[in-house]
Amino acid sequence: QVQLVESGGGLVQAGGSLRLSCAASGSIFSVNVMGWYRQAPGKQRELVARISSGGNTNYADSVKGRFTISRDNTKNTVYLQMSSLKPEDTAVYYCHTDGGRIGRTYWGQGTQVTVSS
Repeated sequence: QVQLVESGGGLVQAGGSLRLSCAASGSIFSVNVMGWYRQAPGKQRELVARISSGGNTNYADSVKGRFTISRDNTKNTVYLQMSSLKPEDTAVYYCHTDGGRIGRTYWGQGTQVTVSS
């Protein structure tokens, strides 16, 4: 079993920055993928960014150049540094990991990010 706890969400003005963090615990293998997804009201959950234990990253086109994903493998923690935030970034952001298990997916409870105009 894997548990994910997000933190760092909040209300910011457009153009501002915010840093999300997600701490994973439980039965997690060292080699795993962690990432961030988001879901706005009435919309489908979408991938924001993903990072492997080896440091390979993947970003949605909508956030490329503005968001940076990173991780601390010793803490099983993943971060999302968000800059130049836009109102369209408003969503609940969910942490995700496969826990090092192919085909598995684990989710955090989500943290609200609201960007005002």
